[in-house]
Order: sequence, then structure tokens, then C-alpha cells
Amino acid sequence: MSSLSARDDDEENDTYEAKMLLIDGESLPPTLLRDGAPELKQYNIRSIESTVVIRELTSQGLSFQLWPAASSFVTLLDNYRRDPSNSPLTATLSSLKPSSPLNILELGSGTGVVGIAAAITLSANVTVTDLPHVLDNLNFNAEANAETVERFGGKVNVAPLRWGEADDVEEVLGRNVDLILASDVVYHDHLYEPLLKTLCLMQLEGKRFIFLMAHLRRWKKESVFFKKARKLFDVEVIHSDVPQQGSRIGVVVYRFTTKQPNQNGRIVSC
Repeated sequence: MSSLSARDDDEENDTYEAKMLLIDGESLPPTLLRDGAPELKQYNIRSIESTVVIRELTSQGLSFQLWPAASSFVTLLDNYRRDPSNSPLTATLSSLKPSSPLNILELGSGTGVVGIAAAITLSANVTVTDLPHVLDNLNFNAEANAETVERFGGKVNVAPLRWGEADDVEEVLGRNVDLILASDVVYHDHLYEPLLKTLCLMQLEGKRFIFLMAHLRRWKKESVFFKKARKLFDVEVIHSDVPQQGSRIGVVVYRFTTKQPNQNGRIVSC
């Protein structure tokens, strides 16, 4: 994410509601954070009776902060490991037939908390990606949790990925990806097309495409992204959070899969 520009009053209100940080099961409004100072946050992963430690650099921009959709995704992964029979992730994860272990790619990783949690809870090889200037902090967080990740059979790799750039996509897809993840990546409207192009580039012939995305709606204009996405992919909601107290909205998790032909046998190609 890049810097937040000025919005109208309604959008600013939605943004304030949305930006709540879930740390150790408690929500802290952003006004309580030390302005610009690096902060270490801990996520309790109850399924392994351990924690994930994440460094935020709030003065560096939105990519260096923790966001509610990421927190929700971590909770879903944790609950899946604890009780897969009652998880909204089960249908997707059980449908995969990966080589062992599962190979996961995360788009727009930011702090990397989702990818790190996935590596731990799914015992997976995870590649976390973002723009080059974000990678130092991603590497810091990957290294801070490396012992825990390894103890539970996972691995975290860090790689640059500029949305819409075919060379970058080709590089990360060389790792034989089984599943793609993201959280809070539908944000700036000028990035809608590059994100969709990236997803299109990741659809390989003969390879199943599954993309799970956690999202917290902020602005009406986001409907433009989802309208375009539904023309290119089959999109369904697999989970919706109950809104937090004082908020009108909750995090929603979407599953994108390869578009199937319509009744006329036609399909819109990327």
C-alpha cells in the first residue's frame, strides 16, 4: 500500500473504522500507537501455543502496518489448524493435491504476518512478496519468526513482485505455486488493473488456480474491482467476519478460481 490521500468525510470515517489492529486478541486504535516509532506486535497462535512477532514501521507507509484483514486471515489459519472440520478454509485446502509441503505465494505481503502464519499453521513453503522497498522489513519479520516456522515444518522466502510485471510473475511462479493468498490489497484504484493483470498472469495452462483474499471494504469505488474480477474469474465469498463493536463492516474472505464457461460455452479470457 502507498500513502493515503485525502478522502471525503464518509470515506475517512470508514477508514478509521477499518484500521483497527488485532493484537493478542485486543483491538488498539491507531491513535494509541507511538507516532512513527518501530513497534513489535505479537499474535498469539493458539493452535501451536506460540506467537508470531511482527515489526511495524508506521512512519514508512501503509505497507509497513498491520491491517484488520490480515488479522482475520491469521485467525482463520489458526482456527483451521485447531479444528479443520469447522473451518471455512477446509473446502479449499482439502481440494489441493500438492507435492509435500504446500507451496503458497502471498501478494502484497506488507509486514508478512499472513504468509508467516500460513507457513506455521499449514507447515507450508511460503513466498511473501511486495515492492522492493518493503523487502527489508519483510526479511526482518521472516527472520524474527524463522525458528518457529522451521519448528512446525514451514519455510518463508522473500521475493520482489511488482504487480502487472510479467518478468516478476514468471520468477515467483517458478516455485510451483499451489495457492495464492492476499489481504487488504484492494485499496488504491490505480492498482486495480495491475492486480488483476497479475492474477491473470498466474493462471497457467493445466494448473489449477486458487486465490484467497481477505478484504475489508472501505469505499464504494471498490465495487469496480470486483465487477471486473467477476468477468475474469469465478469469485465467491467463503467467510464473513462479524463487524467489530462500533464498526459497520467486517472482513470478507473471497475465493477466486479459473472462470468456467457460461451456458453458451463462452468464457471471458484474461
